[in-house]
Amino acid sequence: MNLSLLGMAVALSALFGFKAYLVIQLTVVGVAATAGVWSVLRPAPVRRRLLGAPRSLGLHPRAALKGSSFYKLPALLQWFSGNIGFHHIHHLSPRIPNYNLARCHRADPLFQSVRPITLFGSLKSATYRLWDEQRGRLVGYRRLRELRRSSTPRS
Repeated sequence: MNLSLLGMAVALSALFGFKAYLVIQLTVVGVAATAGVWSVLRPAPVRRRLLGAPRSLGLHPRAALKGSSFYKLPALLQWFSGNIGFHHIHHLSPRIPNYNLARCHRADPLFQSVRPITLFGSLKSATYRLWDEQRGRLVGYRRLRELRRSSTPRS
């Protein structure tokens, strides 16, 4: 495997030039790494705080469902991520293999009550930076501006 990768690198470098090959490889690796990190790490604060889940949940099934998420991804991304979006099922039973998580989700009506986070919703959540004590969830700076406007006395 290593020899075939080295051979491909040498052949593509000879064809396009080493600098062009390196730029292409680094771009592809950078995009793939960013997508991988996003799909695993970004939904975590969203599912735990945006949805208003308590911080110390224990192992009770209701707590496992409230404190985790269903990250609803398009089918191709779901496959590439190894069904990472079915985190709520993983919290209940970590021993279920990733290829059975989607089937488990469809099979039990209990899982249908878990509010999904969509790909668009997770992208939107990148703007959330502040914890709203009254709402018990993450909010963005827009909410802070709204609060400031509503609390300033008008003349």
